[in-house]
Amino acid sequence: MDAVENSFDIAIVGGGIVGAATAYRLQEAYPDLRLVLLEKMPKLADHQTGNNSGVMHSGIYYKPGSLKAKNCVQGRKELVEFAKKHKVAHDVCGKVIVATEPEEIPRLEGIFERGKANGIENLQIIGPDEIREIEPHCRGLQAIHVGCTGIIDFRGATEAMAEAIQSIQAKSEVRCSTEVLGIHQDGNLRVLETNGGSIKAKHVVFCAGLQSDRLAKKDGIKNSMRIVGFRGDYYDLTEKGLHKVKHLIYPVPDPAFPFLGVHFTRMALGGVECGPNAVFTFKREGYGKTDFDLKDTVEALGFSGTWRLFFKHWKFGLDEYRRAFSKRLFLKTLQRLIPDLEMDDITPGRAGVRAMALGADGEMIDDFEIAYSEGSIHVLNAPSPAATSALAIGSQIRDMARTHFNLVTQ
Repeated sequence: MDAVENSFDIAIVGGGIVGAATAYRLQEAYPDLRLVLLEKMPKLADHQTGNNSGVMHSGIYYKPGSLKAKNCVQGRKELVEFAKKHKVAHDVCGKVIVATEPEEIPRLEGIFERGKANGIENLQIIGPDEIREIEPHCRGLQAIHVGCTGIIDFRGATEAMAEAIQSIQAKSEVRCSTEVLGIHQDGNLRVLETNGGSIKAKHVVFCAGLQSDRLAKKDGIKNSMRIVGFRGDYYDLTEKGLHKVKHLIYPVPDPAFPFLGVHFTRMALGGVECGPNAVFTFKREGYGKTDFDLKDTVEALGFSGTWRLFFKHWKFGLDEYRRAFSKRLFLKTLQRLIPDLEMDDITPGRAGVRAMALGADGEMIDDFEIAYSEGSIHVLNAPSPAATSALAIGSQIRDMARTHFNLVTQ
């Protein structure tokens, strides 16, 4: 390709849903600009986006006033409208968050109050009989019915956003199998060295997920946080067990741990998944139980924050590892919500990897984190519910780009 073909106004690095939504919002606002969306994998949404549980979260769990809460509530509504317009598979089917032990009820009520504070619509506290009406095989003392929670094909949504970019501006491009290996400045242009040659852009937005800290370092960003990967394994319900889940069933999360717990999810493209657990992975992009990468392992275990996290949650981590290698233990956890679930109702499914941003103190960085360099914006951390929130996050990054890149409103 010649120099003109490899020159763009803005490059967006990372073809997950946050990168695609950011490119889409930028292209909407600046239709005359030529954008390029770069993804190192052969297709878009091939890591966190395409391997999560497929849930459009309501925003009920998050601290009122936080970016996570605001972006999730707004982003969910925008995502539903986008899915309707672009014919992306989805269903606003609702879910139940179920307390199975008396000590969980105060936490459940606290979640309900938080949901009301976040402006979540269609919330209701329900009892055992109403739980059975919604989910006949589920047993609980009390639950929150969250009517606005839904499911969606996040891969399909990402691909639709990429198509929408090119429908607005035919000269914009989506390039897969294009990995950014280096970054430098050439006059007024940023130069991205890739496995497919040099790409020049006036400005760059990095939405690199599991590789966000590494690309920031390549761009001269000094930051004490580190991305540490956690794998989540899923089971699928077999044909025999499929009728036992109608919608979405979640436990009451334990606030001491940074995960929502093992849950049941009806998928937008069919089937029901159970999971995930959460175990440290020895390869950032490793989806198998025995996957290993020396560089990833040395970096993670050489970081003080990783060990502080391990020491703080050693019992939780040990339980998760035991469950990762034991179908019987995984089933036992699932039976807290559906007591009549049996061993032949579940079969091993896929896995996903979550990018957890950790500080040197071992604390999880729980909200949106952005860093800037000359001509670049780096999304260092966009934690769950980033997929649900993607269009709202994209709007926020667009507004940051307007200021940081001195873009002229069109």
